[in-house]
Amino acid sequence: MAGDGRIRLFCALQLPESALDEVCEWQERALADAAGRLVPRRDLHVTLAFLGTRPAAELAGIAEALRAASAAAPREIELRPLRYRETRSRGPGGVGMIVLEDASGAATALAEDVQGRLEALGAYRRERRPWLPHVTVLRFRSPEGLAPEVANRCSIHVVRSALYRSLLGHGSARYDALETAALGGT
Repeated sequence: MAGDGRIRLFCALQLPESALDEVCEWQERALADAAGRLVPRRDLHVTLAFLGTRPAAELAGIAEALRAASAAAPREIELRPLRYRETRSRGPGGVGMIVLEDASGAATALAEDVQGRLEALGAYRRERRPWLPHVTVLRFRSPEGLAPEVANRCSIHVVRSALYRSLLGHGSARYDALETAALGGT
């Protein structure tokens, strides 16, 4: 937490161990020649809502909003890897990501529910562009121009969400799960 009682937060879907194994193996093969930084295993996730820096006093309400939205979701969300894509971020640099297909629309519905609950708390403002399910796998200063195939098209079955704290430091940010919630309320 920052000295002023503020904390950088985001809500995300946690990837199961089997999916983390596949993504990490793919990163090593497909992105081995990239000049950017591979996102480490512990930081791979699917962001539902990035809140940025918030007062620590809002933490309990934000966690409750994520728990409630997760409980209302199906017990399992199916995502499928579609393609690799590179994009620029608002600041310097950009990211490489694996874009995911939301097979049933359940992930999109959960993201919209979480975002709506957070907006009602005054802790979040939706982006203008629609939510895009993806896993960030590479960070870079300038686009790499890579176009590797996403070899594994197997479904990823997500069963948990998490509220993460993002700690900025030298190199890359580190993410710590402050709380997790089972989808479907189990």
